[in-house]
Amino acid sequence: MREPLPGTAVMASGWLLVEQPGPWGGKAPTQSHLDPDFGAKIDAACKKADLRFGLIRSPGRHPDSPNSHRVFVASTTPGRTWLLSGTVADPLLLDALDLDAINRGELDVVVKSLPELAPVTEPVLLVCTNGKRDECCALLGRPIAAALTAAAPGRVWESTHLGGHRFAPTAALLPAGTMHGHLDLELATAVLAAADRGETVLDKLRGRSTWTKRGQVAEIAIRNLIGEVGLDTLSVIAEDLETVTVRHVDDRVWTVPVTTETVHPPRPESCGKEPYDMSILRAGTAIPGGIR
Repeated sequence: MREPLPGTAVMASGWLLVEQPGPWGGKAPTQSHLDPDFGAKIDAACKKADLRFGLIRSPGRHPDSPNSHRVFVASTTPGRTWLLSGTVADPLLLDALDLDAINRGELDVVVKSLPELAPVTEPVLLVCTNGKRDECCALLGRPIAAALTAAAPGRVWESTHLGGHRFAPTAALLPAGTMHGHLDLELATAVLAAADRGETVLDKLRGRSTWTKRGQVAEIAIRNLIGEVGLDTLSVIAEDLETVTVRHVDDRVWTVPVTTETVHPPRPESCGKEPYDMSILRAGTAIPGGIR
């Protein structure tokens, strides 16, 4: 029996991605053709600002040292969800980015800090292909990225580690920050098409990076309960030690019990790793809270 997917997405209020072709090591920010000192610095700064930093490259063959680097910046919070993109001649120019403004979802402030960026209306899909981090990501992810990019050029990118490589192939949709596991071409195509409608796909949904792990579990539980697929229709508005409160844009509210349990038998963390006693999160029966 597979481990449940809800509650396994990474946690980040925003994302910063920079195009860096060539080989990626297990710790890609410092093990790639990106300057390792800069990679370590920008990765640490993003973590401090509650952002996810990663490298991307287009599927297929590409020069290891491009003349320019594509950049994506995303804010994932409902009501402040946006995507910016542009190119820079040198990734070192990203030093100018206002990372705290990304965290706050302040689009105009972010653009002012790096004028090379401009709003992008079409969502993009990241597919993890970081084989040095987990070989299954490369073996299973690359064919999907290559096939989908033929149908949606410029909107599908190979990505460094997205977390949860035991669910390979994995993907993240920006700007929403929703993540899926056990990906196949049909699901990847559906996720991108749904995003164009402002919707998500409930199948194999791991969660939205905006929320905590417990918040992800609760939000997905409500989505499944009411069949809600609108990307920005649900928000996690409160958490305590035992419950998570989720609100719909129509002001319906639910309280969702979320518990932790150890799964049996032990599971490996990723391809080729030894099994261990893994803890998972489960949502209980949601309690409607009325109109608030």
